[in-house]
Amino acid sequence: MVPGPGPFLLSPPDPRRARALAEQLGLRPLTAQLLLNRGIRTEQEARRFLDPRLSDLRPPEGPQPMAGFSVAVERLRRAILDRETIGVFGDYDVDGVTTCALLADFLNRAGATVQARVARRGDGYGFGKADAHDLAEAGCSVIITGDCGTSDHETLALCRLLGVDVIIVDHHQVPDRPPEALALLNPHQPGCAFPFKGLASVGVAFYLCAALRTRLRAAGWPHLPDLRDLLDLVAVGTIADLAPLTAENRVLVHAGLKELYRGRRPGLRMLGDLAGVTDGVSSATDVAFRIAPRLNAPGRLGDAHEALLLLIETDHHKAKALAETCHELNMRRQEVQEGVLKEAREQVEELLREGVPEVLVVAGQGWHPGVVGIVAAKLVETYGLPSVVIALDGELGRGSARTAHGFHLFQGLRQAAPLLLRYGGHAAAAGLSILAKNVAALRQSLCASYRQQLGNQPPVRALPVDAMVSLEEVDERLAQEVQLLEPFGVGNPEPTLLVRDAEVTRHRVVGSGHLQVTLRKGGQLRDGIGFGLGAKGQELEAGARVQVAFVPELDTFRGGRRLRLRVRELVPAASSTSSRPSAASVAASRPR
Repeated sequence: MVPGPGPFLLSPPDPRRARALAEQLGLRPLTAQLLLNRGIRTEQEARRFLDPRLSDLRPPEGPQPMAGFSVAVERLRRAILDRETIGVFGDYDVDGVTTCALLADFLNRAGATVQARVARRGDGYGFGKADAHDLAEAGCSVIITGDCGTSDHETLALCRLLGVDVIIVDHHQVPDRPPEALALLNPHQPGCAFPFKGLASVGVAFYLCAALRTRLRAAGWPHLPDLRDLLDLVAVGTIADLAPLTAENRVLVHAGLKELYRGRRPGLRMLGDLAGVTDGVSSATDVAFRIAPRLNAPGRLGDAHEALLLLIETDHHKAKALAETCHELNMRRQEVQEGVLKEAREQVEELLREGVPEVLVVAGQGWHPGVVGIVAAKLVETYGLPSVVIALDGELGRGSARTAHGFHLFQGLRQAAPLLLRYGGHAAAAGLSILAKNVAALRQSLCASYRQQLGNQPPVRALPVDAMVSLEEVDERLAQEVQLLEPFGVGNPEPTLLVRDAEVTRHRVVGSGHLQVTLRKGGQLRDGIGFGLGAKGQELEAGARVQVAFVPELDTFRGGRRLRLRVRELVPAASSTSSRPSAASVAASRPR
């Protein structure tokens, strides 16, 4: 990336290579440049990227196997053949719930006897002793944990005493003390040869089911579920957990979105209807902003069991009732979230008056622990800084963290471990428990870790941009070619383009603070919408010259089809690049 005009970082263009790749693929050079920006260099790489296929997936027990798979698959094969009861336990977030649902769905279809449970937020993180007792009393001789269990050493010891084998399916960073389980399935563990480390827990679970199906078929087992039926759950869990949409994940999510669009899982179809996805869930954006929040809501405010039931329910009437419950809980979650977000922003403003910290750490008494993760993500979105939000209940705090600028959160928390009661997660997101008296020290420790990881330069608040273009280049064909790069998410961001010195011919604020704008340059007119950018409209005048960063897309609202610029940033044409976010500049960027 190189500094560009205004608060943007421009990817360096490579016109010669872009033209050559465009000719090979039959695409525009601009679209080929977008591929180059994503590390796609050859025609073969590009064709695999643009047309992901399940046959591209590496086998989990192939030349570079996942550690623990052979033991786990053999134990589950034996449990199914011997008619043992298998327990499945998932964390309360979307990755945990979809992991639990996927395993329960597959095992049920394979003819196994299954007991499925999910964690309750009020009981704390992970796989607890009460959960182990519950599943053991239900007759389970083997338990699979999903998206949790790695750090639950006391519970694992209890399971050994109870004679229950535990298989851990996880994707978080493995702590220094490895879990004493029958098998740990986690690409991050030392000694795991599987090349791709970015799978969410639901992706690891999918691989486990694929390998188990192969073993069952070799044993002549008559019940062999179709793995494609599980891909919708893989897509939802992977997107919701902010796993990178590259390599294996790109293949799995691409195929999973097709399954979602078919709508064969009643609960997800009903949830999509309530979320306003009238033509079927078909994009990562639909999942991230419409499905995942509603699926997350039960676990955030109470009991994630409602979400689990929604995913495995086959009766349409029951699925509709469960979807309505999730939808209503999400509306309640939004109300709670707004209150916490308001107070968190007030604390950030106070921090910014003292200078610009590398990492934001805020805490509040009475904040609901179920919304701190969302609030942390909102702070990252607004201020462009890694953020930790902690809900305090007396002297005890439970928090969530989200990253920015490539700051590795888990490494930062590992260095702050003496200040924490408990922590876990990965590079982009993490959770923690802490005493209230240690919050200020945690802020200092994380800021020091940021400087150690990324240098002493303060974080640059600038929007990455793929290319500078003219309005004439932005047409329906370009929007169609941009769609070929989906699904978008972590590791494959939406292509953002920049137009310099465009004239604002008209603008107005619509809905709940969105900016509708028409731009003109070189005789071309284009309409755009900036969601949440209504405050900028108050500063605009007719004829103003601006720089606009946007995503070109086809708007299909109400059955229509027209080109639209989804504006991500709009600044005066004379705006200069910021090398660092001063307190004033960061404060000026927040919503009014």
